[in-house]
Amino acid sequence: MRIGVVFPQTEIGADVGAVRAYGQAAEELGFRHLMAYDHVVGADPAVHQGWQGPYDLRSTFHEPMVLFGYLAALTSLELVTGVIILPQRQTVLVAKQAAEVDLLSAGRLRLGVGLGWNQVEYEALGQDFTTRGRRIEEQVGLMRRLWTEESVTFGGAFHRVTGAGLAPLPVRRPIPVWFGGQSPPAYRRAGRLADGWFPQMPPGPDLDAAKAMVEEAAAQAGRDPATLGMEGRVSWTGDAGDLVASARRWRESGATHLAVNTMKAGLRSADEHIGALAAAADALGLRTG
Repeated sequence: MRIGVVFPQTEIGADVGAVRAYGQAAEELGFRHLMAYDHVVGADPAVHQGWQGPYDLRSTFHEPMVLFGYLAALTSLELVTGVIILPQRQTVLVAKQAAEVDLLSAGRLRLGVGLGWNQVEYEALGQDFTTRGRRIEEQVGLMRRLWTEESVTFGGAFHRVTGAGLAPLPVRRPIPVWFGGQSPPAYRRAGRLADGWFPQMPPGPDLDAAKAMVEEAAAQAGRDPATLGMEGRVSWTGDAGDLVASARRWRESGATHLAVNTMKAGLRSADEHIGALAAAADALGLRTG
C-alpha cells in the first residue's frame, strides 16, 4: 500500500515558502504522493444566504495543475488531484494541462476527477450543474483519446473536436484517471471507466457495499476488478496508535493507496503540519534513514 499525504490547502495558505517546505518535507519523510483538493472560486455567504458548504470565498485553494507544475520541479512525489471537478472545466484544456504536468513530472500525475457539489462554482465557470454526470463520462473518453492519438475527431453530446491533437503528448498514455464519488451511480461509473477510485467512508460495511458495486460494474463492463486501485484516507488526530490501526484496516480492505490528512487537526502553521507528518511517518515506519 502506497502512502501519501493530503496537501492542507486551507491551512497553509498563500505562503509559497510553506508550500515548498511542505512538499519537500513530505518526500523526505518517506511519503510517496501528494494529493490536492480542488475549488476554483468560493461562495460569499453574505450573498448566498444560509450557505452550508464546507468552504467559502475565504477558504484558500491553490489551483492543482499550477501547484503541481511547481512541485514537479521540487519533488519526485506522485501528484494526485483528489479530486478535480472535471465537469465544470473545459475538457480539452484539462487534457492539455494534465499532459503538461505529466510531462514536466516525468509521468507522475494521477488525475482524480469528480462531479462536485458547488452550484455557485459551476455557474461562475459557465457550466451546467444538472448534466455533470453525463458530461464527465464523455470527458474521460475524450481525454484518453487526446492523450494517446495524434489527431482526434470526436462528436458527442457535449463536445466536438475535428482533426485536432495535443503536442506534446504525456509520458503516460493514457494518464491514470481515478474517480471520486459517494453514490451508487458514482460507484458504477468508477467500475466502468476508472483506473481507481477514492472511497468517501472508512472501512466497514458501507465500504464493503460500495466496493462490491464498483467491482460488479467493472466485471459487467468486461474489466478485471482486481486491476482497479483504491485509495483510502486517514485523519491525523495526534494518536499514532489510532493512525496505525486505521491504516491496517484500509490495507485489510484492499486499499492500494492511503493518504494521511492533517487538515482540521488544530494545526496552525506549515511547521506544525510537517511535525504531524513526521510523527505519522514514524508510526507507519516510512522513514528508512
